[in-house]
Amino acid sequence: MDPIILSRLQFAVATIVHFFYVPLTIGLSFYIAIMETRYVKTGDEKFKRQAQFWGRIFLINFVLGVVTGIALEFQFGTNWALYSKFVGDIFGSLLAIEATLAFFLESTFIGIWAFGWNRVSKKVHLASIWLVAFAGTISALWILLANGFMQHPVGYKLVDGVAKLASFTDVLTNIYGWSMYAHTVFGAFLLTGFLVMGVSAWHLFVGRDVEFFSTSFRLGSCFALCFSILLVISGHHLGQVTAEHQESKFAAMEAVWETQTEAPMHLLKFPHFTSEEGNVVEALAIPGFLSFMAGNDTATTVIGMKDIRPEDRPPVWPIFYSFRLMVGLGFLFLAVAVGTFFVRGMVTSLGWGLWVYILIIPLPYIALQLGWLVTEIGRQPWVVFGLMRTADAGSPPVDWYQILLTLLAMIGVYGAITVTGFTLMIKSALNGPRNQQEHYA
Repeated sequence: MDPIILSRLQFAVATIVHFFYVPLTIGLSFYIAIMETRYVKTGDEKFKRQAQFWGRIFLINFVLGVVTGIALEFQFGTNWALYSKFVGDIFGSLLAIEATLAFFLESTFIGIWAFGWNRVSKKVHLASIWLVAFAGTISALWILLANGFMQHPVGYKLVDGVAKLASFTDVLTNIYGWSMYAHTVFGAFLLTGFLVMGVSAWHLFVGRDVEFFSTSFRLGSCFALCFSILLVISGHHLGQVTAEHQESKFAAMEAVWETQTEAPMHLLKFPHFTSEEGNVVEALAIPGFLSFMAGNDTATTVIGMKDIRPEDRPPVWPIFYSFRLMVGLGFLFLAVAVGTFFVRGMVTSLGWGLWVYILIIPLPYIALQLGWLVTEIGRQPWVVFGLMRTADAGSPPVDWYQILLTLLAMIGVYGAITVTGFTLMIKSALNGPRNQQEHYA
């Protein structure tokens, strides 16, 4: 068995499970901060109850995100030693800033917020949740700038076969990292909006705490509408950045085989599930639209897979189908969010229509995971695009059976954590805003 394949699977398990918790940590912290701000400004206890109820879910989610994230960084040393040696001067500095600046700030003030009810002043308590919220987004920024270097390496120089930091400014302003950051954060806020609407819809459907969940549903619908629009816009921009800097990934995303200008967008397309070049079906073409999507001009040249060396091509079908499904879900979210805007005033009378919001809860999670599949599989066969191949990035002394054992152990542990985490969050969500003071006491 190939140690590189097993190491990739192990890292994928850790990343996928960890990323179940990251988006909600980012989005829900801001939601809670908004509710507590309204409480401090108005003195209305219903907003305090909102912050406390959603805060319970947030704290469970945060703890599980921390636990599942710890193992990720260890794998750079255990499974990816050659990669760490090659890029450590750049990657290490970004992760160090993330830990010392963002994560420590987030971890410190979340303790003040969780245990500070009725122990610190209202303004100090409010400031703590805002600091947690901003620290979470700052943490995501440094992580995505690090990943942005892997996608589009800038600000480096090669010294004795190792990438050395040449311009921290170039790394900090990497367009690929910032584009991924915007798209990821907007997705996190969208997920929060639909989760809040879905949980609220359940309680409204059963007729429990109607006033409380009508309030949360309305704010959740605002999140969903605003950030579904921003998600589409940022996704379009990220696609253009990808077309400019990762031609092979863009070609795989759209299953384009021939280089062409005025490239059409086929609404119905099915690539082969094998390495054979070409597509099984191409139908319902919009002339020039793919070129326009790539560069805001129908005359933009779109590079086809046939003009990329076979050894440099990523696998087409998993990228293509993941991308199409992600885009489809994105427009579904936009349609639901726009429709909700017109019915938000009569949400209590929707009846069985509320199940739309309940059933949609898992879909943003799926869409975000699909986005990362496109991002990471699309970079292959490179671990640092154009500089270092994934096959050359492992830890040579580590045998396949050692990786297999840790992979199986990780699947078991992370599986248990995932089941436990979602069980606790679902139970907390279904219990509703009861006995809040006792809980926080």
